[in-house]
Amino acid sequence: MKYIEIRIHNIPAVQQDILAFLLAEVGFESFAQDGAELQAYIPASLYDRNNLIQIFKEHPFDYTEVIIPDQNWNEEWERNFSPVEIAGKCFVRAPFHNSRPGYQYEIIVEPKMSFGTAHHETTSQMIELMLDMDFVGKRVLDMGCGTGILSVLADKMGALSVLAIDNDNWAYNNSMENIEKNSSSHITVKLGEIGDVPGDFNIILANINRNILLDQIPYYSNMLNPGGNLLMSGFYEEDLSRIRECALVNNLYFEISIMKNRWIAAKFVK
Repeated sequence: MKYIEIRIHNIPAVQQDILAFLLAEVGFESFAQDGAELQAYIPASLYDRNNLIQIFKEHPFDYTEVIIPDQNWNEEWERNFSPVEIAGKCFVRAPFHNSRPGYQYEIIVEPKMSFGTAHHETTSQMIELMLDMDFVGKRVLDMGCGTGILSVLADKMGALSVLAIDNDNWAYNNSMENIEKNSSSHITVKLGEIGDVPGDFNIILANINRNILLDQIPYYSNMLNPGGNLLMSGFYEEDLSRIRECALVNNLYFEISIMKNRWIAAKFVK
């Protein structure tokens, strides 16, 4: 799968968050800031140039568009991938980093272009919420699993079973690879959509984006057992009220949220 990189030039810091929010609304899934330049990334299959034209009509900044082949993207990941420590309990590293003793959980992630290496705020915040929960003996769904990092952590925390599902072939293969590297024995990976998910769950993890979450919240409610927890991220601070309203209509009650750089992770209970 190819990615499109958009580099927006000479953009003031105060405008960078606004542009990132607007781009996230049309499918861009990761961002990087380099001084006065904002870099945004989207799978080529989701890229619609008309969306970009519309955004830059209202925010007239110069930008360049670059197609990133799989090989170049992977090389860039490996060149820049650094270990991540979360809440003093979880250590996420690549296979080429040394292990560090003293952490309750260590997760190995092969740094490819699947979303979910704990560098992005949404993934690290999902992990932070998970670390305060009890997964022992629970049935878990990881919807839009990306690298499978959340599934691996759920398995390490004692989940009875974990279903990791994604609609992207690359994510499916990367999840399988990471599950093997972590010797995770209770995870099943499935290539598919929300309608392909069977069964019922005690915990659902969904780190995707606002629009998909709003569409899928009714499904999550139907699949979640009474008293079960739903953890969601991939949306901004200003989206939380709408997420909460949609959840409440579907018998999901807001419990707690955390925020970093305007990104939100929230926990709900049925």
